[in-house]
Amino acid sequence: MTSSAKPGPRERLLLAAQELTYTDGVGVGVDALLKAAGVARRSLYEHFGGKEGLIAEVLRRSTAEDVAEYRATMEAAGDDPRARLLAVVDRLGRIAAGPDFHGCRYLAADLALTDPEHPGHDVTRAYRRTLHGLFTDELTALGHSRPGFAADQLLILVDGLLATGAARPEDRPPAVAVRELAEHIVDAGPPPAAATTDPRGSGPHHKMTL
Repeated sequence: MTSSAKPGPRERLLLAAQELTYTDGVGVGVDALLKAAGVARRSLYEHFGGKEGLIAEVLRRSTAEDVAEYRATMEAAGDDPRARLLAVVDRLGRIAAGPDFHGCRYLAADLALTDPEHPGHDVTRAYRRTLHGLFTDELTALGHSRPGFAADQLLILVDGLLATGAARPEDRPPAVAVRELAEHIVDAGPPPAAATTDPRGSGPHHKMTL
């Protein structure tokens, strides 16, 4: 029988930081990180150049994992773009209602990292661009007339859902309300073919969306 090798200092630091920065925030102390990882301070600087580099790498790892979860949720919902988008919202609603939910690590990091030049901000911005692209692709496939705008709205809805779940744990966002808002966003933009003709002869017009 063979036993798996113990992770090296770099991996132990990443695992410890990924856990502690979620439960305690990115302001968690270096000593706490080193203790949880069971490594010497030298390892932090050798592998990441300091705490800033560690935080940025943790965010990169977390975003890769979360984007994979978004994709897996969409794939499990089938081929219909509407169902795929709503499946994401439903899953996030369940996560936000869970007893171990501590909020969105990316929103929390952006608020806590007051230095605008912190490398973590580049990671969170790239993450949101990726999500925006995922949503836009599905909305485009659906035939939405304003896919980019609707993707903006979905991102705002997701941020609000996750923030409320963390800030008011006794008043979790009701799944029905979140779902209805998502449906409104997804269904608000009819495809161009559904445009009606202005009886005054000014050409096609579309119903205004929120």
